[in-house]
Amino acid sequence: MNYSGSCHCGNVKFEAEGAIDGAMACNCSMCRRRGSLLWFLPRDAVTLQTDESDLATYTFNHHVIKHRFCPNCGIHVFGEGTDPKGNRMAAVNIRCLDGVDLDAVPVQHYDGRSL
Repeated sequence: MNYSGSCHCGNVKFEAEGAIDGAMACNCSMCRRRGSLLWFLPRDAVTLQTDESDLATYTFNHHVIKHRFCPNCGIHVFGEGTDPKGNRMAAVNIRCLDGVDLDAVPVQHYDGRSL
């Protein structure tokens, strides 16, 4: 399935292709504050519809995940990194996707605070 997504102000737009079979809610210091629900998929399955320069990036802790957000409205749209096998991955905030019934998506809780 192909999903369209954006930040709140529409400055950052993207598409993501795949099946949303679940999402993750993390309790690390970043995720706990922003409240995103993350859907993991290959980075190549996420296509920006706006210029890369329209995104801002934040890293913390080990500086291996690029947290991508809109510099205008501040909404976190996705993160980028690599999995343990070295594959480029994205963690899309499904709250930014159009037409997704969030109540129908199973959510796995992850204890990122303890890492």
